[in-house]
Amino acid sequence: MDKISYNIHEESIFFNSQDINFKNPFGAVACGENITFNIEIETSINCSHVVLFIDGNKHYHVNLEPITTITKENLKEYTVWSGVFKTPPLTHILFYYFEIFTENNLNKFFYGNNTLALGGIGQIYKENPIGYQITLFYKNSTTPNWFKESIAYQIFPDRFNNGNKDSKINNPKPNSFLYGHWSDTPMYIKNSKNHIARWDFFGGNLKGISDKLNYLEDLNINLLYLNPIFEATSNHRYDTVNYHNIDPVLGTYKDFTTMIKECKKRGIETILDGVFNHTGKNSIYFKDAIKSKDSVFYPWYRFKNYPTEYDCWWGIDDLPCVNELEPGFFKYIIEGKNSVVNHWMNSGIKGWRLDVADELPNYFIESLRYRCKEIDPESVIIGEVWEDASNKISYGQRREYFNGRQLDSVMNYPLRTYLLNFFNGSIDSKTLCQYMNSLKENYPRENYYSLFNLLSSHDVIRIKTSVETLVQEYPIDHQYFEKATERVLKSMSLIQFTLPGIPVIYYGDEVGIEGKKDPDNRRTYPWGNEDKNLLKWYKKISILRSESKVLKNGEVKFFSPHPDVFGYIRYFPNEKDFIGVITNRNPNKSKIFNINLKEFIGQFSNKIATDIYRWNDPLIVPTDSSTNFPIKIPPLKTLLFSSKKV
Repeated sequence: MDKISYNIHEESIFFNSQDINFKNPFGAVACGENITFNIEIETSINCSHVVLFIDGNKHYHVNLEPITTITKENLKEYTVWSGVFKTPPLTHILFYYFEIFTENNLNKFFYGNNTLALGGIGQIYKENPIGYQITLFYKNSTTPNWFKESIAYQIFPDRFNNGNKDSKINNPKPNSFLYGHWSDTPMYIKNSKNHIARWDFFGGNLKGISDKLNYLEDLNINLLYLNPIFEATSNHRYDTVNYHNIDPVLGTYKDFTTMIKECKKRGIETILDGVFNHTGKNSIYFKDAIKSKDSVFYPWYRFKNYPTEYDCWWGIDDLPCVNELEPGFFKYIIEGKNSVVNHWMNSGIKGWRLDVADELPNYFIESLRYRCKEIDPESVIIGEVWEDASNKISYGQRREYFNGRQLDSVMNYPLRTYLLNFFNGSIDSKTLCQYMNSLKENYPRENYYSLFNLLSSHDVIRIKTSVETLVQEYPIDHQYFEKATERVLKSMSLIQFTLPGIPVIYYGDEVGIEGKKDPDNRRTYPWGNEDKNLLKWYKKISILRSESKVLKNGEVKFFSPHPDVFGYIRYFPNEKDFIGVITNRNPNKSKIFNINLKEFIGQFSNKIATDIYRWNDPLIVPTDSSTNFPIKIPPLKTLLFSSKKV
């Protein structure tokens, strides 16, 4: 991927995939729609021919034509080459670049994506250009509006709350380990082969969740995501024993329906974790399958050496993989009258989070989604995908999660990664903007505004512990460690709550639970020992989010006024109201700069800027400063500025 060097300077050609003056419409595009491409080429290089090369399931070529000449700020003349491409009728991911010929086609070079493949401004290549991405989706693909406007709360059921009056554990499992105190630190009890010898339980249950719904309501939660609740051997329950049964440790089916009823009274919907790539080794299905090859469950599994060797998830023999498209399994989960999907959807849930979605066949996901939408058109399907889900390759296959027929949303792990890398100094603000704009460009708008924006989960280190780790590397006096940690936590959570997508609180993050990798990240909620200051903060930003139309549905523009300063503005086109966020990651130095607000919103009236750590004493910005809005941000501070007091 060598960049060209002979007599062609980078500024001789300009294209920006994230600017509608060069690619229109922006970002992902529906099937059967026209896309207009414009590329500016310096007239003096004697360009004779430009071809837009597009690669998908087929190869496409579009000959661009010169339509006008312009003189740019560098006083050089450029020819604008333009062409129109109509997207094919079936969805897939397209990649494109430009072939540029000079001197009567004697020389050829290329213009493609930048080396990070993040879209936006590209570069010249001598050969092997990196392509820009276009995600195709079917027309009229939508995600539920209620979902896009939600604030979600994730609960690992065993660790949230025990609702029994005597605090005893329901139906303890054989050979299990029960903790002596709710505040004990979780640990694994392993044997000489490093396998779990006894699963450990604290006794959180469904009644416990029901008892704390007023607490969730005070946090403005309207979506509850539960880690698996079906009968299983382990405490995490990703080793399903019976898909139709509530795990007895959690309670009964009546406890579940009572919880759903009480949630709905408060305007809270519930989604469940669907673990359909594998079952547990102790499941009623697998145990029957290894009794006889005549078992109706035998075809569900892939045996290598019956009955002791079989395909299992990541080599863990407790988790035998299933054949998702095997007719018996497919009917049991999706199609049958009393299928798993039918049973739980009709019990009042609003959808599913699909565990290891990248290991589920496309047809399985599409069929599950179709059935759920048939039962409830407003239901949602969320996938566990850790990367940019628009171009994920799984088992050699390019997935199409966002074609409009598969996933509504994915867990936005990239956001967590980007923010931690920014605050730990691995990337600067400009690069963070590139990453943010890349997701915005690659994801269809409906899916982008449905992203499950998380800072923690049951699979990663708790956000407070992650922040403490990076703050330890800051060049600050130790006495400021806790304050610096608090400031970074507040900055990251404010960003989480003000970006497009759904902010998801992993239970206890709002009160400062710490925790390293599993099982430490699954500590119990510290009832009575919460960080009240942090909880007050989360309530404040949840109110901000729940009461703001612009934060739920407004457009977003990112900007980088300094390598240490990241910002963005949420706004509606042609309207005056907006909310902006700017954060300074530098632990020692204030940053001073000006912002041209008209550049972002086009219109301007008196604006209010508010220091989020005081959230009072608003600064009224005079109208005549709209193109030169002065900002000073102290070290490790974040500024929220708005068109009205918040």
